[in-house]
Amino acid sequence: MAGQKVQRQTGVALWRQIADRIRASINQGDFDETGMVPPETALALQFGVNRHTVRSALAALGQEGIVRAVQGRGTLIERKERLNFPISKRTRFSQGIGDQVRESSSMLVASSNEIANTEVARWLKLEPGTSVVRLETLGRADHRPVSRATSWFPADRFANIAEIYRATGSITKAFRELGVADYVRVVTEITAAHAEEGDLADLELSPGAIIMTTRALNADLDGVLVQYSISRFAADRVRFTIEN
Repeated sequence: MAGQKVQRQTGVALWRQIADRIRASINQGDFDETGMVPPETALALQFGVNRHTVRSALAALGQEGIVRAVQGRGTLIERKERLNFPISKRTRFSQGIGDQVRESSSMLVASSNEIANTEVARWLKLEPGTSVVRLETLGRADHRPVSRATSWFPADRFANIAEIYRATGSITKAFRELGVADYVRVVTEITAAHAEEGDLADLELSPGAIIMTTRALNADLDGVLVQYSISRFAADRVRFTIEN
């Protein structure tokens, strides 16, 4: 299993550290032979904690739908498979998960017109004080939330993108209606961290869950920047594949 004894006095709760390590081990296939998480007593001994702390970790994983307690048997691994999300020259949410799911959808959570802050202006190469449109979106696969994104678009070119996205549920379709027939990925940065409160609620995660965050920049075929996005993905539901 990933790691051994947990680290104390780090500011991260012991049960959270244990849940992260069990989650990682499940994803790595460490328990494939039995389909079960090791007994609480074995986990407590391995991590150097009491059984109550282990129970808290397993309860959190149970809330995420990763494991399930079965009376008389132990803790069953309920779900291991993650969606493969390719990151390529043309990265699209619905096309990315494609035939891996029966149904995928994206919805508009909120939108606003605002002045680009320093970060957004730098990514989109805009002058200070430039207006942008911000979209807050949620992506689902088979009715289960898998991604939560914040995207910014130059307002002078995409003033109506919120209304079009609300109707279509697609950035690609919204771009097309606004004159961008095709667009490509310029850069993608990927990091990982514990989910913050807002993402815990939107992605239906338990405290301590890990998210992967992408910062992505898209441009039209003339090289003009059209979108900067920060997307958060539930790490136990999605894996990334970088394609050339």
